[in-house]
Amino acid sequence: MALTRKLTFKGERAVELRTRALRLVAVAARGPRIAFLGAPGGDNLLYWNPGKHRRGEWDLMGGHRLWTTRPGADEAEETYNPDNSPCTVEVARNVFTLTAPVDPATRLQRGFRVRAIAADRVSVEHFVRNTSDMLWHGGLWGLTCTNPGEGAVYSAPLGDGSQWDYATVVAFRTWGGGHGQNRFDDPQFTLARDQFELRPAGQESKRMLKADPGILAMHDPARGILFAKHAAFDPAGNYPLATNLALYVGPKNFMVEMETMGAFATLKPGESMQHTETWVLRAAGSRPPGASALKRLFK
Repeated sequence: MALTRKLTFKGERAVELRTRALRLVAVAARGPRIAFLGAPGGDNLLYWNPGKHRRGEWDLMGGHRLWTTRPGADEAEETYNPDNSPCTVEVARNVFTLTAPVDPATRLQRGFRVRAIAADRVSVEHFVRNTSDMLWHGGLWGLTCTNPGEGAVYSAPLGDGSQWDYATVVAFRTWGGGHGQNRFDDPQFTLARDQFELRPAGQESKRMLKADPGILAMHDPARGILFAKHAAFDPAGNYPLATNLALYVGPKNFMVEMETMGAFATLKPGESMQHTETWVLRAAGSRPPGASALKRLFK
């Protein structure tokens, strides 16, 4: 079903997973990061530009990464601890695992396992292990930096379908040391009948959502591609700002981040926690799918 192999990607040690419908490459020389996602022979749907966006020693790089969230301070200094060290690699049929060294400040060890589950989909199983002799409390956060094509639409189905249904949208003026456009009324974001939508227009902005389906999707009509990812939502869980999803637009549309968050938990020494996303990549027509179609992708 899938071929996994070690290779060199843009001069860096890496590992590739390929099916007849998709190609995914993660760099092992630093990170871990997923650096490439696309159809075989197609464009990279992920933004990848190491060294361009830095905060001290931390390098965004782009692609897909794993962060840790902290209650009430999700983008604290700890969030930006450098995660650019060489990773260990394990490769088997249909699956590979990248594991970073232990963070010297938090004593956490992070990584992810990518597994092919069908020709058009993979699971990305993020994990963190507490290697210290102290408690750690927080959550896991999967961030995917995408390259928005011309006319791209991002969407998130809302609600649980019950009679007492509701959704939460958190808007920001600024965050993270002055990012943002200092306004709540951003026309890039709209509410449709049963989903939240983003049409990137080049203004830096961000929204966080409480969305029970746990789905984010990018429809790119110029490239004829639909990329969607899902992470299960626990209604009883404690999430950052009571939200489980987020969308971020970079200045001049240099990227759009599709973000899923896991619930907070306390790890005792030696314990681990996981946050799993399912990714789907397939050809798409000119019209973005509605909420019902996106939900059917993950049934």
